[in-house]
Amino acid sequence: MIIGIPKEIKNNENRVGMTPSGVQEMIKHGHCVYVQASAGVNSGFDDAVYSSVGATIVPTIEEVYAVADMIVKVKEPIACEYNLVRKGQLVFTYFHFASSEELTRAMIESGAVCCSYETVERADRSLPLLIPMSEVAGRMATQEGCYFLERPRGGKGKLMGGVPGVKPANVLVIGGGVVGTAAARMAAGMGADVTICDISLPRLAYLADIMPGNVKTLISSEYNIREELKRADLVVGSVLIPGAKAPKLVTREMLSLMQPGTVMVDVAIDQGGCFETSHPTTHEEPTYYVDGILHYCVANIPGAVPYTSTLALTNATLPYALQLADKGWYKACLDNEELRKGLNVVEGKVVYKEVAEAWGLQFEPIEW
Repeated sequence: MIIGIPKEIKNNENRVGMTPSGVQEMIKHGHCVYVQASAGVNSGFDDAVYSSVGATIVPTIEEVYAVADMIVKVKEPIACEYNLVRKGQLVFTYFHFASSEELTRAMIESGAVCCSYETVERADRSLPLLIPMSEVAGRMATQEGCYFLERPRGGKGKLMGGVPGVKPANVLVIGGGVVGTAAARMAAGMGADVTICDISLPRLAYLADIMPGNVKTLISSEYNIREELKRADLVVGSVLIPGAKAPKLVTREMLSLMQPGTVMVDVAIDQGGCFETSHPTTHEEPTYYVDGILHYCVANIPGAVPYTSTLALTNATLPYALQLADKGWYKACLDNEELRKGLNVVEGKVVYKEVAEAWGLQFEPIEW
C-alpha cells in the first residue's frame, strides 16, 4: 500500500502523522511511504531523516494526497484539503466529526473511508489512540491555566502553590478520565488545592486512592459544580462522550458565580466544548473573555509540544496503521473490533451512530 504523510496545515499544528521510526516499520512491511517536504521539521524530524529510512519526499500536499492509498495525519482535513481527499481513499486521523457539520458533510461527499483515532475503542471502553494526547492535553491544561492565571496574562494574579502564609489556588477539574486525572495530578504537584469531580463513584474511589492529599474527589452534579465555581481560580473541563458532542456542564449564567480573572480551560473543545461559552481558539490567539472570565479553548493543545506529542502518538497509532496497511481497511476492521469502532464515515455513509445523531444524518451501519 502507498502511505501518504502530509504536512499539517491547521493553525500552529506542529505535529506530524508519523515519526521516521514509524515510517521505517511501514517500509519493512513492504509499503511505500510518501512524506511531504518539511512535514516533520517542527516536531524535530527533518526530511533527511525520513529519506534515510526509505521514505520518498515530495514537495506538495497535493502530490501526497494524489499518490496515497492511505493518508496518516494528526488533525482533521481543513477546508482547503477537502477536495484533495479522494473516493475510496483511507484517511486515518483525529476527525472529531461531532464538532463540525461542515467537515462531516465534506467527508461524506468525498467518498473516502474515514477512520477516527478518537473512536478506536477497546473492550474495556478505553480509547487507546486518544489516551496519549489526552495525557499531554491534561498536563498542558494545568500548565497553560497556571500561565494565564498570572496578572499580565489576564488572570487573577494567583500563584498555584501559594507561599507560606498565603493559600494556594483552587483548581476544579470536571471529569475524572485521562485528561482530568493528568490535569489534577499536575495541579497537585504545583501545590494547588484541587477538586476533581465525576459521575462515577468507582472512578472517584480509584482517584481518591491514587491522588495526593491535596486532591479531593466530588460527585459531579449541577449543584456541586455551582458551589465549586464560587471558589475556583482555574477550571479544567475534561468531559468526553466518545464520538459525541460534549455536554455543556458550565452555562453562561454560572459565570456570574465566579470572580473576574478566573481561568477556564476547555479541553473538550475538540468535541464541541463542555462550557456553554466556549468556542475554538488557536495557539496564536488562545484566550478570550466572557463576562470577565478568561477562556482558553485551543483545539489542538498538544500541538504546542510536537516532539513529545508526535512520539507518543506514533507509539499508539502505528500498530493499528500497520494492520490497515497490511490487510486493507475492510479486512483489518473485520478482524479487529477496536479498529472497526474507528470507522465514522465510509464511502458516503455515516457508520458511527453518535456522528449521525449530532447532525441529524442517516445512520447506516456496515454489514460485516
